[in-house]
Amino acid sequence: MKNVFNRSYRIGRYIVYRETLLEPKELFWSFVGSFCGIGLIGFVQSQYLSHGDNVLLIGSFGATGVLIYGAIHSPLAQPRNLMGGHIFSAIVGVSVALLLGDILWLAAALSVAISILVMQISKTLHPPGGATALIAVIGSEKITSLGYWYVLFPVLSGVSIMFVVALFFNNLTPNRTYPSKGRFLKTLHWAIRPAKTKLQRIKGNSSGEKI
Repeated sequence: MKNVFNRSYRIGRYIVYRETLLEPKELFWSFVGSFCGIGLIGFVQSQYLSHGDNVLLIGSFGATGVLIYGAIHSPLAQPRNLMGGHIFSAIVGVSVALLLGDILWLAAALSVAISILVMQISKTLHPPGGATALIAVIGSEKITSLGYWYVLFPVLSGVSIMFVVALFFNNLTPNRTYPSKGRFLKTLHWAIRPAKTKLQRIKGNSSGEKI
C-alpha cells in the first residue's frame, strides 16, 4: 500500500512539474495555437449559426483549448480523449434531450452523468465533454433542433479543426510534442492499464516481483 501511495505521489508531482515548467516561447505557442483553433471554429460557425449559438465555444471548446494547447502532455488532452470524449458526449446529450427534453433539470443532470460514465468506460475521459453533452440539452432552439446532426456539426467539425491546429502548433518546438510520447504518458494517454488480479499479485510475490 505504501509503495502504491509513493508511486501515485511521484506521478502527481511529475505532472505538476511538467505542466508548470514553461518557457516564454512555449507560452507564445500556446497563445497562438488556442487563438487560431478557436478563431477558425468561430469563423466557420458564424457562417451557419447565430451569435447566441456560439456559446458552444465558451462552454465546451474553450475548455478543450486549455487542455490541447496549454496542457498538451496531460492524458486528458490526447487525441483519443479529445475526439472520443466530445463525440460520445454529444451522442449522449442528444439522446437524452430527445427522450427527456421536456424535463430540463432531469435531462441536464442525466446528460452530464451518463456522458461521464461513457467516457470512463471507453477510456476517453475529456472534461469539456460534459459541457458538450449539457449544451445539447440546454442550447438554443436552433442547437436542439439539429438532433443528431449536432454530433457532426458543430461538434465533430469543431473538434477536427482544433485537432489539426494542435498537431501543427504543438510540434513547432522540441519541447512541444503532440500527441505526447513521454515514457510515463505512453502508459496513460491511450488506455489505463488494468489493475493486477489477486492471482497475478501472488505470482509476482512468489517470483520476487515488487508490487
